[in-house]
Amino acid sequence: MNYKRIQPRPLQGTLTIPPSKSMSHRALICAALASGKSSIANLALSDDVLATINGIEAFGARVLSKTEGPDHYTLTVKGSAPLKPVNRWIDCRESGSTLRFLIPLAGLVTGEMGYTGRGKLVERPLDSYYQIFAEQQIDYFNDNGKLPLTVNGRLKPGIFSIAGNISSQFITGLMLALPLLTGNSRIELTTELESRGYVDLTLDILRQFNVEVVNVDYQQFTIKGNQRYHSRFYRVEGDYSQAAFWLTAGLLGNGIKCRGLEIDSRQGDRAILKIIREMGGRLNIKEDFASTEQSTTRGLTLDASQFPDLVPIIATLAAVSVGTTRIFNASRLRIKESDRLKSISTELNKIGADITELEDGLIVNGQRELTGGVVDSWNDHRIAMALAIASIKCTKPLIITGSGAVNKSYPSFWEDFISLGGKIDE
Repeated sequence: MNYKRIQPRPLQGTLTIPPSKSMSHRALICAALASGKSSIANLALSDDVLATINGIEAFGARVLSKTEGPDHYTLTVKGSAPLKPVNRWIDCRESGSTLRFLIPLAGLVTGEMGYTGRGKLVERPLDSYYQIFAEQQIDYFNDNGKLPLTVNGRLKPGIFSIAGNISSQFITGLMLALPLLTGNSRIELTTELESRGYVDLTLDILRQFNVEVVNVDYQQFTIKGNQRYHSRFYRVEGDYSQAAFWLTAGLLGNGIKCRGLEIDSRQGDRAILKIIREMGGRLNIKEDFASTEQSTTRGLTLDASQFPDLVPIIATLAAVSVGTTRIFNASRLRIKESDRLKSISTELNKIGADITELEDGLIVNGQRELTGGVVDSWNDHRIAMALAIASIKCTKPLIITGSGAVNKSYPSFWEDFISLGGKIDE
C-alpha cells in the first residue's frame, strides 16, 4: 500500500531546495523552440518535468545528453525551429503546466496534435483555449469537455482576449507561441491578473531566450511576430513553493536552513517569507539561504490570489498558530490536482484542526497541537507534503495514504524529510 507512517518529532538541519518546477517547464520549452543546443542545468526529473520533456520531444526537440550532478541533472536540448512533430500524441500525465503550455504550440504546426492526461488533469478546464480556437476557426475535439483533446489548425496573429483570474498558465502558453507567428499579436486580459508572479517568470525566461513581450500594466501584453528563440545555458533556481514546507517545518520544529534560493527571485511563492514574518515567525535571510527557528506564530488575514499554491502549507501552519487565520480569494484551488480547499481542511480536521471551508477560502482557528491518525493525500503532492509537516505537532503517529503523490513535483521529498530527523515507517 502506498502510505507513510510518521512518528511525530521536530525536524532540524540544512537542506538544498530542489529546483523550481515552474521555471523548469518554461526553460525546457524555450530550449525546444530555439535553434541550436541549450543546456538546462539543475533539473529535478519529477513526473511533471518528465511530462514536459516528453512533450517537447513530440514536437521534434531532442534531448542529446543527460548528466547527473551531485543533486540534480543537466540536460542538453537540441531545439526544433521550426517545430517538426515526430509524435502526434502527448501524454501530459498529471501536469497542468505541460498541457496548457504545449496546447498553443499545436497552432504552429500543420496537422493534428493530440493531448492526453491522467487523474484530475483529464477534467481540468481548458475553456480559455476553446474560445480562442472557435474565434480562429481552429478545429478541436474532446470528450465532453475532458481529455483526450485533439487540435488541428494554425494560430493567426491578432488580439487574444483572456481572463486573468482562471489560470496564468493560459497566458504563459500564448506568450510561448505567439512570438513565432508571422504578425504582431496582443493579449488582453478581461479581468484582473491573479498569480502575477508566474507571468513575471515567463516574461523573464522569454527575455533570457531573446524573446520580448511588452507588459502594459498587467492588462495587455504586446508581442511582435517573427521573433526567434536563441539557445543558451540556463540554470534553474531553487523552488520557493517547495521551500515553504521546510521553512514551516523549521518554525514548528527546531529550525531549518534552506539553501539554493535566489533571494531576489521573481517567483510569486517567495511571498512565504513575508507571510512567515507577518505571522511572527523567526526568519533569517542571507544572500544564499533563508532559515527559520522554532517560533510561536499567530493568525492573520490573507489574500491568496497571487500565491494559491502556498495555501495548503499556510493552512497547516495556521492550524497550530495562536488565534484565527482567514484565507480568501483562493477559489481557484478547487480546480487543482485536488479541490485543495476541501482536501486540506478535511484532512487537517481529521487530526484535530479547527478549519471551516468557505466558498473562496478557509477560516482556521489555531490549536496547541494535533492528534495524529490516518489522513489521505487526495493524490495531490502539495496536500501530502503539507500533512507531512503537520506531523511535527501531532501527539501520536500520522499515517498518510497516497504518499507517493509527492513524485509529481518532488521525488526526493521523503528522503529529505528523513535527512532532517524525520522517522518514517513504510
